[in-house]
Amino acid sequence: MTIEGILGRKLGMSQVFEPDGSAVPVTVIEALPCTVVQVKTKDRDGYEAVQVGFGTRKRVNSPLRGHMGKLGQFRYLREFGVENIGEWEAGKKVGAEIFEAGDIVDVSGVTKGRGFAGVMKRHGFHGGPKTHGQSDRDRAPGSIGAGTDPGRVIKGTKMGGHMGTGSATVKNLRVMRCDSAKGILMVKGAVPGNEGVLLRVRRTKRGVVK
Repeated sequence: MTIEGILGRKLGMSQVFEPDGSAVPVTVIEALPCTVVQVKTKDRDGYEAVQVGFGTRKRVNSPLRGHMGKLGQFRYLREFGVENIGEWEAGKKVGAEIFEAGDIVDVSGVTKGRGFAGVMKRHGFHGGPKTHGQSDRDRAPGSIGAGTDPGRVIKGTKMGGHMGTGSATVKNLRVMRCDSAKGILMVKGAVPGNEGVLLRVRRTKRGVVK
């Protein structure tokens, strides 16, 4: 039973100690069992995947109630790829047991909202000169375009604006602890989002960075 990943919830950060006594910062992820809501096959849907449900909600509209049936009232529905689609059926549970200490994973989530931010905080600009009469240019972006040609600001120019609340993925995080009985994963380092945010934990597909 091999699935690409599972859903979880960020609980916060802590630390674990290695045998040599060194402290390793970890993110604690609540990885309670997800329930398979739908199995997608190549004949019917054009691709193979399983849709899993995670979390609970009090109210569900009629289309979702019909879709989830008696499996539960899930807050989140997401799809993951699987190797052998014949092993999966609606109602099956999958959780932290698919991982073990030492595995390398990619963790995706919604980043923290930072409100309106300037170019120095949002894009890492160094600001204007601190001398030569530049009394109000310390944190300004400087020129945002050319002159007569093209006579406009190019799309995608880095400027101040709303920062955060976007999807982000942190790759190549090592699983430090895995307690499938309690539904807890601990991964080395930080992951996107505030405490309580939904996380997608998947096995990495790219080369591992040592």
